[in-house]
Amino acid sequence: MDRFALYRALGAARVPAASYEIVDCPASPLVADRYFLDGRAGDWVVGVHERGTREVFERFADEDAACRWMYDRLVATEPASVPEEPAGRAPDPEALQRQADDDLEAALAAMRRRTEERSGDERPGGSAEGAGPA
Repeated sequence: MDRFALYRALGAARVPAASYEIVDCPASPLVADRYFLDGRAGDWVVGVHERGTREVFERFADEDAACRWMYDRLVATEPASVPEEPAGRAPDPEALQRQADDDLEAALAAMRRRTEERSGDERPGGSAEGAGPA
């Protein structure tokens, strides 16, 4: 999968476009906190843009692996509930922002749990000391 296929797959999975940012792909108005995928000097990085700063969660030498990581994080969470709007009425931007913030927070919490669980599995004897990224 490349970044363009990821963009199409996330759209097909009905992931709100404002909750992610993919290099070289069209962007919707972005929410303050969002996932990102970026290519840097042959490396692919994925993480979150949160409170004005970017935190890189993983680095990949392969675009496919980076795209699959991001897809798994965004689609593996429960789908966002989108309130029904009366026909002909535009969605409330503030409500959409709140929903996107809630969805991202839930996804980040799930990702942190998975990271903690994975770190616990990698530690000899269950100790966190000396554990680091592979």
